[in-house]
Amino acid sequence: TVDQWWAEADAHQKAGRFEEAEQLLAKILAAKPDYHPAFHQAAILSWKRKRAAESLARFDRALELAPDIALYHRNVCEVLRAQERLDEALAHGLRAVELAPDDSGSHYNLGVVLYDRLEIDRAVESIRRALQLDPQNASAHFELAEALLLTGRFEEGWREYEWRFDLPNAPRLLPRKDHPLWDGKPMLHGTLMLIGDQGFGDTIQFCRYIPAVADICPNLIMACSSEMRPIVIQQRGISQYYDHWQNMPRFDAYCPLSGLPRLFGTDLASIPAPVPYVKADPGKVALWRKRLDALIPAGYKRIGLVWAGRPTHGNDFNRSVTLKKLGALTGLSKVAFVSLQMGAAQSEIGSYFGSAPLINAGAEIADFTDTMAILDGLDRLVAVDTGVAHLAGAMGVPTSIL
Repeated sequence: TVDQWWAEADAHQKAGRFEEAEQLLAKILAAKPDYHPAFHQAAILSWKRKRAAESLARFDRALELAPDIALYHRNVCEVLRAQERLDEALAHGLRAVELAPDDSGSHYNLGVVLYDRLEIDRAVESIRRALQLDPQNASAHFELAEALLLTGRFEEGWREYEWRFDLPNAPRLLPRKDHPLWDGKPMLHGTLMLIGDQGFGDTIQFCRYIPAVADICPNLIMACSSEMRPIVIQQRGISQYYDHWQNMPRFDAYCPLSGLPRLFGTDLASIPAPVPYVKADPGKVALWRKRLDALIPAGYKRIGLVWAGRPTHGNDFNRSVTLKKLGALTGLSKVAFVSLQMGAAQSEIGSYFGSAPLINAGAEIADFTDTMAILDGLDRLVAVDTGVAHLAGAMGVPTSIL
């Protein structure tokens, strides 16, 4: 029966057996061509299978058959938002909350669309309504944190930011939860472990707090990735650095780096800014200056370029561009460009035909010690929002972030 097929299709989809779910939904629609719940479920299935156009076509059919079901508007709102079709997403988000004013999910999805449209005050209003209806919605708390931090409302923003570890599929911060989270008070005798808990850029941003922590917690150890070691270890007060949990010694409390702004009561006026708080190795600086001197005509300004971040980053479609999109820069006179681009996007240099010279330094970057040495010799960096941009800022290199 249709009900049995429906239950089986739902179970297959939840278990990730998408092909089996697709076959059952097809049977349902063959038996009942106007059964709108099957079109809605099929639309979600298509989205999970990364078939955006098919998903939207199925949502359209479900809404054509049942235009007043809030859940359908709520879900297509999110799919349209992810496709950057924000006007259409907004219309469906508004319709969802009109049809279901007490549905937390509808208010949350509307808030996310408003945030993406940079209608921040309206976004905050929608997300607060979502939290009134579902106070334990971690995603809504985190979205509220981002909106508040973006607009400089730091006290509440940092507090809401603590919900990030409760997000669906958030990785565990520690292998075991048998130690207390540091409360920010002086710890003169115990050992505090700081954790580099986020990406390269955030680790670079937040490591500026480490000396302030060391002033009140003299027994300070660091847990962070090996790639970050040349940067983080420069911060005063770290007694030991570990990049594998199995090597970690005894400690008494822990704190993620990204939790330090809250504990220090950071507002716009009190962001620590001891720039530069990261410096390049002088030997590598000399090596890279010699290399660039041989490639760049005398008297040319040296402008670094990074146009793409990690493709796996959740917001990469909003930040990364192509080298071709920076073409307006390449006609500048007396300017040479130095690419610090890493990864697959580096291949775009092969089709560069700008009049300004472009040096592919990224091909020879082994680690962040090379990146710092190159940055030290530049007049400016032009970059999308990546770790390299944060590193240049930490070093005091003039930086333009797209």
